[in-house]
Amino acid sequence: MKRLFGTDGIRGIVNDELTVELAMKLGNSISKLYNGKYDTLLIAMDTRNSGDMFSYALTTGAISSGMNVEICGVIPTPALAFLTKVKKTVGIVISASHNPSAYNGLKVLCEGYKIPDEDEIELEKMILESKLEYSPYGEIGKVKRNGIKSKYIEYVSEFYKGMKSEKRIAIDVGNGAAGNVVNEIFEKVGINADIYYNNPDGFNINEKCGSTSPEKLSEIVQKNGYDLGILYDGDADRCLFIDRNGNLIDGDKLMAVNAFKMKEKGRLSNSSVVATVMSNLGFEEYLKLHGIKLLRTQVGDKYVLEKMIDSKINIGGEQSGHIIFFDRATTGDGIITSLETIDTMNYFGKNIDELVKEIPEYPQVLKNVSVGDKKKIMTDERIENIISRYSQNDDYRLLVRPSGTEHKIRVMAEGKDRNLVEKSVDEIYALIEIIDKE
Repeated sequence: MKRLFGTDGIRGIVNDELTVELAMKLGNSISKLYNGKYDTLLIAMDTRNSGDMFSYALTTGAISSGMNVEICGVIPTPALAFLTKVKKTVGIVISASHNPSAYNGLKVLCEGYKIPDEDEIELEKMILESKLEYSPYGEIGKVKRNGIKSKYIEYVSEFYKGMKSEKRIAIDVGNGAAGNVVNEIFEKVGINADIYYNNPDGFNINEKCGSTSPEKLSEIVQKNGYDLGILYDGDADRCLFIDRNGNLIDGDKLMAVNAFKMKEKGRLSNSSVVATVMSNLGFEEYLKLHGIKLLRTQVGDKYVLEKMIDSKINIGGEQSGHIIFFDRATTGDGIITSLETIDTMNYFGKNIDELVKEIPEYPQVLKNVSVGDKKKIMTDERIENIISRYSQNDDYRLLVRPSGTEHKIRVMAEGKDRNLVEKSVDEIYALIEIIDKE
């Protein structure tokens, strides 16, 4: 069982769970693990104040063991994934994605993909059990700063060149990494958009803005008469939409309409989509209506991608807006998702609200409970019993799972009976709080 790596790299509260020492050991361990295969480590970050601190620590650990380092600065996670693929090397993104600025994280990518579990386990072993390894003076790695984000901008822009849109668009970049590239990409494509929440100060990333706080952009869209709004998270691997009436369009619905377009254009491989157990049953019904099959995985974009690769499927993702267009990118990319969706609107000649109104939606309630010990909660017999009792209901789904990135238990219920859905979530939420305080 992994002790450091969660569903999305190593993540934790800065200077508590995630320290400079840990980052330096990770940089050093990557140099040792990939010695002879890669000679350069790319490092990127989002806009958190702690980013530079961890960048220096990772760099020190890597170069002291003989690996060269290229500092890429503030760019989205999918941009670094693309760059590691182009340069055929390994990279680390310093980001805690949608989490507040008090958190940060370290995501390791190799040639476009998150590293496999076996590599994470080996890195953990080195970090926890081995001493730092130092190269002789003459073999210490070199450090340079590069400006290769332009390669990513050109790559994405080329796919959608000349697409254009007459829609009035508002974009909330969440004071995060998207703000460093999105305006240039949209201009190259031929789309005008107004950018909001693009004044990062190191501490305001995802703060009452971005994909986890859609209320502000909803107000802006309605007040200023925009046709649609686009929301990104801190590292821009997620994307959600706001329609012209201020309603939130989640990842399920974005996947649904894009998959339908892809099928119509002969681009949808195996007439299938991959999503997680969290995706709404109404989404599955919509796909079935259009002759598209849904395959489900456990929560986590790496598991979605694994299923996509195994089943040769080129679109998949999560309700949160982390969507992978595998014929465009090797990881979830918020900017590509937004451009694909605008292209879908153009293709069908409809606004986003008109497209998604055809998608049925079962009542679904999701609540996150902050806890001290996730394992204690999940192994408690009372939790097991209540899950078993509610799961016997027909036309009903229940998921109780620990977060892979935060000290939280996520409780989700879905079904035709809204009263049952709400009652079950509230009851389980209350029980978790009781157990946590014991």
